[in-house]
Amino acid sequence: MTGGPLQGVRVIDLTAMVMGPYCTQIMADMGADVIKVEPPQGDDTRYVSVGPAPGLSGVFVNVNRGKRSIVLDLRTASGKADLRDLIADADVFIHSMRAKAIAKLGFGYDDVAAINPRIVYTNCYGYGRRGPDADRPAYDDTIQAECGLPAVQKQLTGEAAYVGTIMADKVAGLTALYSTMMALFHRERTGEGQEVEVSMFETMAAFMLVEHANGAMFDPPLGPAVYPRTVAPNRRPYETKDGHIAALIYNDKHWNAFIDAVQPPWNRPEYATLEARARQIDTVYGLLAQTLKERTTAEWLDLFDDLEIPAAPIHTPDALFDNPHLNAVGLFETVDTQYGPVRFPGVPTWFSKTPGRVRGFAPELGADTDDVLAEVRPQNKAG
Repeated sequence: MTGGPLQGVRVIDLTAMVMGPYCTQIMADMGADVIKVEPPQGDDTRYVSVGPAPGLSGVFVNVNRGKRSIVLDLRTASGKADLRDLIADADVFIHSMRAKAIAKLGFGYDDVAAINPRIVYTNCYGYGRRGPDADRPAYDDTIQAECGLPAVQKQLTGEAAYVGTIMADKVAGLTALYSTMMALFHRERTGEGQEVEVSMFETMAAFMLVEHANGAMFDPPLGPAVYPRTVAPNRRPYETKDGHIAALIYNDKHWNAFIDAVQPPWNRPEYATLEARARQIDTVYGLLAQTLKERTTAEWLDLFDDLEIPAAPIHTPDALFDNPHLNAVGLFETVDTQYGPVRFPGVPTWFSKTPGRVRGFAPELGADTDDVLAEVRPQNKAG
């Protein structure tokens, strides 16, 4: 096993909760030396869910696996001095503090670049600092609300609701990752470091508008900012004789195969093309729902498999751990720890030469402080 594509990259990680830690967790999986700098009380995520020991919640353990933890009190002169020593040899500095807070501590971009001009400095914010909302606090729920997710769910189900995952945090974390990697790529070409800014609101606004911008993009608008298929009230898992199934009988190939095989009584010319069905998509979903009640889930899955129509049973997240496909491709990696074996959902991507892997368990608070500081203190370098 190689060290991964980011072997040799050192990341100074001052992020907390999920957005930033998810970004740096992937860096750690890919071989980077991620040094998690925590305040004396630790990252709040250490305490938000069940875990094998205090300060090691399951959420924290997963998004901070393979990192090293050091405790620095950045309100003190010694804590600041230690962080400056870390910055001097780092490739990436990433934080999730508000702009005013990080600047007050003396670690804004200009301060950090004065120590290490080649560094890639990534800001993870709730709202971009050039807008009027720059100083507003932001959490996944509030960003979901502001970018339109609950409103879209209301169109779909009749009730405003968050989606059942911290989507804003994770999408923004992935955006912070690719943005940081692009800046590192530029530095490898030119030697030039730079500052990067990623905000949850702007990220999720762009994410939501990928399909929902639709007719609203044009001047004058050709329609509202909505993609009708995704908010059709009848777009939901289909009820079968004995349960539910997800299926997308959508394009003309899939539609014609289904019609030929099933011969539903409602088959009419006005549903013959994708363009026509798209104009009345909720009606189409309702007709399909009537027909799918007539057979069992297993019967439909067998038929859809034969017809190459996308379909899947409805599973819980727990079932993912026993999914035959995920186990066959090796998604899960078991790490032996002092608390027993821990089965991580591992690296979802595949590299032929520099694969990533789970580098180890999450660190206890401050477990690596002495070792990390010994590596970077000037007197040790001189020696």
